Amino acid sequence: QVQLVESGGGLVQAGGSLTLSCEASERIVSFHVMSWWRQAPGKERELVASINSVGTTNYADSTKGRFVISRDNAYNTVYLQMNSLEFEDTGIYYCNLRTFRPVIETWGQGTQVTVSS
Repeated sequence: QVQLVESGGGLVQAGGSLTLSCEASERIVSFHVMSWWRQAPGKERELVASINSVGTTNYADSTKGRFVISRDNAYNTVYLQMNSLEFEDTGIYYCNLRTFRPVIETWGQGTQVTVSS
């Protein structure tokens, strides 16, 4: 089964930037969606951004214009460039892979992002 490994989290001041990476252990050749989710303390996990295997992207309203999701198929990696970070962006960020034939959902272990105000 494919494994996902996130990296790039850390502590940053409000207004700063961070880039998260999510590397899959193998190349996924079938149609799929990779996405970033986050979970703040005491809150439910929420979708941040997604990108499918043909490059179509989708963003949460709270991250549009500030975050950019991209992928490098040669390295089986998805990135999340986060700019103009706000205190409310603090949380654990998880990478997710969803395939459709068959339907399989895989999560990474998460990486902590802390934005100081």
